[in-house]
Amino acid sequence: MASPTLFNTNPFVQMIVRHADAVWEGDLKSGRGHMKEHQGGFETEFTFASRTEDGGLTSPEDLVAAAQASCYAMALSNELASNGNVADRVEAHATVNFGPDPAGGFHISEINLVVRAAVPGISEEAFQQAAESTRVGCPISKLFTGTTITLDAQLTGQ
Repeated sequence: MASPTLFNTNPFVQMIVRHADAVWEGDLKSGRGHMKEHQGGFETEFTFASRTEDGGLTSPEDLVAAAQASCYAMALSNELASNGNVADRVEAHATVNFGPDPAGGFHISEINLVVRAAVPGISEEAFQQAAESTRVGCPISKLFTGTTITLDAQLTGQ
């Protein structure tokens, strides 16, 4: 079960709204799109090939993987610190599996997280408990309720 302290430990954290835009031109297979987020840090083109093969462009699923990895790393760091164990380093790698949906269309069938963390003084049991709690409790994981999210978490540098 997710820890109730995951993100509510700071009374100064307010709900925030983020924005992004996408434009698609043409049909699915030969068309092109352009996406950007409003903070100005990210803007790219995308195609159907970028979603279904190595098309050399960023895909929406790449953004999902980046969001999952970054959210998880931050949330695990917070979860560990909330329990008195400050991490020296948390590395998270997310793999998003995208393909045909048996019910029709396409879907993200699974997200695989590989996490390596250096956390001085923590027991393996306490680390695994924090890692699992974060797997289900980080905001991006919550977004994908109903999607299998696997976790391979290991301590490093102990």
